Amino acid sequence: MPRKPKRPCSFPGCPKLTDGRFCEEHAKLEAQRYEKYDRNPETKRRYGRAWKRIRDSYAAAHPLCELCLKEGRYVKTEEIHHIKPLSEGGTHARENLIALCKPCHARIHAQHGDRWHNR
Repeated sequence: MPRKPKRPCSFPGCPKLTDGRFCEEHAKLEAQRYEKYDRNPETKRRYGRAWKRIRDSYAAAHPLCELCLKEGRYVKTEEIHHIKPLSEGGTHARENLIALCKPCHARIHAQHGDRWHNR
């Protein structure tokens, strides 16, 4: 499948070409800015150090996207998703988690309509 052509980094004044929105250097800066200024404090509290340990151990146990695997495709896990969202009473329990690739994760959020819902 052909890939999209690279485009300039969206960071002001950066001429580097990238596949995503920002080059690697500026993606880190943008992530830090988002965490500091744009992320909801309630969400920040729910996803602390304990969640990172749970997420990493679950990803190690499930290295492939579980939805793609059901369709016979082998795609690397990039996201750990809560089946029942924490905002709806879900927990970090392993039974409530699923390993997904980015396209599957985005598709689930798009189907539920909860992406950018509270902005």
